[in-house]
Amino acid sequence: MRRLRYLLFIVLFHCSSAVAQEALALARMAVIGNITIEGNRVTRRNVVLRELSIREGSIVSVDSLDALVAQNKLRLFNLQLFNEVEQSANIEGDTVNWNIRVRERWYVIPTGILQFADRNINTWWADQNHDPARVSAGLTVTDRNFRGNLEALAVTVQAGYTQRVGLSYMLPYLNKQQTNGIGIIASAARSTQAYYATGANKLLFAGGYSGPPIWQHAEGGICYIHRPRYAGRHVIQASYKYFTVGDTILQLNHDYFRDSSNTAKFAELFYRYEYNGVDNWNYSLVGEKLVTGVTVRAGFEGLKIQSFVNVEAGVFRSLRPHWYVSAILRGRLMYPQQQPYYFRNGLGTSTDYVRGYEYYVTDGYNYGVLRLNLKREVFNNTYSLPVQYFTAIPVRVYPKLFFDVGYINTPNAGTNTLANTVLYSFGAGIDIVTLYDVKIRVEFARNHLGQNGVYLHFNSE
Repeated sequence: MRRLRYLLFIVLFHCSSAVAQEALALARMAVIGNITIEGNRVTRRNVVLRELSIREGSIVSVDSLDALVAQNKLRLFNLQLFNEVEQSANIEGDTVNWNIRVRERWYVIPTGILQFADRNINTWWADQNHDPARVSAGLTVTDRNFRGNLEALAVTVQAGYTQRVGLSYMLPYLNKQQTNGIGIIASAARSTQAYYATGANKLLFAGGYSGPPIWQHAEGGICYIHRPRYAGRHVIQASYKYFTVGDTILQLNHDYFRDSSNTAKFAELFYRYEYNGVDNWNYSLVGEKLVTGVTVRAGFEGLKIQSFVNVEAGVFRSLRPHWYVSAILRGRLMYPQQQPYYFRNGLGTSTDYVRGYEYYVTDGYNYGVLRLNLKREVFNNTYSLPVQYFTAIPVRVYPKLFFDVGYINTPNAGTNTLANTVLYSFGAGIDIVTLYDVKIRVEFARNHLGQNGVYLHFNSE
């Protein structure tokens, strides 16, 4: 019996060895040889290599080459430096020669500024009768690839409703490993009109379109960036901020700043962690995304102590070819929950809002918004033009259905009836994505108040 067991063990051992050897033979491995890059007239070679998941000398499975080519094409697109990216992996024996060809964008971009005093184009058009006096116009000149190192240098000059000047500089690579970077920002702004309170879920404004400034702001800061891997990034920023308002504002709202002061001065420390595990950072269809931020403010005047945590989490999936579903959650927790009016902005003043409530503002402290989307890609084409920097114009179109739900709490809602209430909406829309990361959203929504509307946006969901 013992001899029979021994013979059985020998047979099984030889069988398993044969299977393992056959599996190794099928899983053919190869070494990445030369990585050649063409078309990067401005962008330095090390910037491109930093984004790739492979290196010269990496050992890869031959069966995985197609997936690696597709993955690294998306990685280079996410740099937002190129209009076109072509990659190929050519096998010669046990060596893979990796070829990359790119068409660079126009990096020094004078971007026109058209900013509305009323948070979005919908409110400006409907509530303010599209008054041109409530529009700010200006120019931001940005070099998105300064010196070819992915450095970003931007200068902003703006006139109209809000006058603004600004300067920012970001250096993403300080060390040889290209994991650490720094940045500086400075800006100043002023306006002869400003909102002073929220009533009936609408912003209330004081001041006119001429005369001395009624609201002024200045800030300066420095940040440190740590990016240890492709999808993860840490940002720490320290800044000093200064606000001042006219006596008219304080007469209308004594709680605008703390202690009825017309000035707010404070130091701010901010930390953010970003995980972008999605296919396209500009318009995501597949993957996961997480952005968390912690802000602590210590006031010298007009503000005492304020801290809050912001979270954005997104899950994006492909149900079947050309069909996509996504869930995006945004929220904020604030402490302490007694803050001057200017520092408790909630839903509707930025990108955090429930679709279908674009005309409303809901102040408060803690809030959450969930957005659900079902969309289908019905058009995806690229048009060629004989124009440098515009050689290829991509156009993608996504009709969609959506459902949103949100909630914000505040102890003293007053006439702002949307606070402490579950807000929800549903509707249909269409997203258009094209050259230089331009996004256009047209959405029809119905909210819990029974109101219908068509809304236009120029950003992501």
